[in-house]
Amino acid sequence: MSDKQVKTQQQTEKGESESLRLGQLRLLIALDALLVEGSVGGAAKQMGLSIAAMSRLLGQIRGKFNDPILVRSGRNMVATPKAEALRGRLRRLANEAETLLSLDFTELPKSSCTGHHGWKRSAIVTPPPLGIRKVVELENHPTPEQLAAQFANIQDENDPARRLAKYIAVVGRKAGHTRPLEMSEADDAFTTIFTGNADPMQISALLRLIHYRGETAPELAGITRAARRIYSMDAGLNMPALDWPAYLSPNSVQSPWFMLSALLVARAGYPVVLHGNCGTGEISGKLEIAAEAINLPIATSHSLAEGALRAHGICFMPLAGFAPQIHALMALYPLFESRSSMNSLVHLLNPMNLKASFLGVTQPTYRELHRDAGVLLDMPSISVVSTSRDVAELVPHRTHTIHRLLNGRETDLLLPTLSKESGDKHSSFSSFEYWYGIWSGAATDKRAENTIVATAAMAMMTAAAADNESHAQFFEKAEELWRNRHSRAAA
Repeated sequence: MSDKQVKTQQQTEKGESESLRLGQLRLLIALDALLVEGSVGGAAKQMGLSIAAMSRLLGQIRGKFNDPILVRSGRNMVATPKAEALRGRLRRLANEAETLLSLDFTELPKSSCTGHHGWKRSAIVTPPPLGIRKVVELENHPTPEQLAAQFANIQDENDPARRLAKYIAVVGRKAGHTRPLEMSEADDAFTTIFTGNADPMQISALLRLIHYRGETAPELAGITRAARRIYSMDAGLNMPALDWPAYLSPNSVQSPWFMLSALLVARAGYPVVLHGNCGTGEISGKLEIAAEAINLPIATSHSLAEGALRAHGICFMPLAGFAPQIHALMALYPLFESRSSMNSLVHLLNPMNLKASFLGVTQPTYRELHRDAGVLLDMPSISVVSTSRDVAELVPHRTHTIHRLLNGRETDLLLPTLSKESGDKHSSFSSFEYWYGIWSGAATDKRAENTIVATAAMAMMTAAAADNESHAQFFEKAEELWRNRHSRAAA
């Protein structure tokens, strides 16, 4: 090979090396933007790129670090542990790049060695402060690194209210300096709230900030762990049993068909704990009325619930009876006219610590949030149904995707439309009379019956932690239980 060819090859290799370094630097700057903004769209805007281009960069970053970098949790994208570990170094890199590009060389100190014969002298360049992204320059404003150090020591504080204040700072600072709470942090923060040690303004601030951004699975799991520590007890049932939360809007006009399904499940041999409420208005006792009508025991404490489970295999626990503080927090809705983290929490309360939970979630973005939180809480069996209200109930005229967790394994079950039949008219009955009439046989409504049977089948599958392939078997069992409901009651 001639000298000219060798030189050309060396120049080519040098160019490729420089191009590679430039590309890698671009990836690091892009990663910093992604972590600061918390979204592809925000990072694209910051860097002046299209969303498609930013998405391609994120794909390259994921390949380079062999890590997802950002993962969806609820409505948000949150950084993975590996990405969080890089956050501080990336900020310093980005800030140093900005500083170098805006350097004013006229202000640099001049070098001089006149009059010096030894090695003792000050450096000609004053050591710069630790590189960080620039923020609003207020007097004595803490740096991001100082804030991070403060946040790292939050749990060393002895005063719960002081710790809570710092958690509010964690989630409430400006973009690039805020992050979701970790599971242990959410546990600590809401333990302070549930035990009555928080200032009312702190409660409002934390609830609104988390809701505005949207809960992540670790946050929801931490809140749940705090609540269960205070408001749950072990029923001591060494058998499959089902936790069934039912938190209805006071504006809901639908009948509680799910309560009839729950009776069928209990008669099949799976103990059921229904718990919930219906707001604080004039129909707040709707579920209690329904329970009394079908002789479903109402338990206002854990001890009463334990007795009802052993005697009858089923009970309904009003939220105000076993978790008054959470009930009071739920009652703040009229002050905000919007939901809060408490609306997500109540689905995972599980007051009797049963092995399976049957959940209904209204928000599309939260369909997998509760399952993800269940993974963190080591829950054996969960089925999450997307519904129009906060209770698990399947309607036969729609398809359903059930998000399930079976002994640590995530799986989805697609249930096709069962029937397109419309509900029958019942002008001669009140809503309550018609609901009870379907159970007693005084009224018939194929659509309502399909709702009851389909819901009972999925509930039994959840209680038994059965595989998706067994759905047809459980549906047949539910149909049989419905047909024989009166003979069983007479026996």
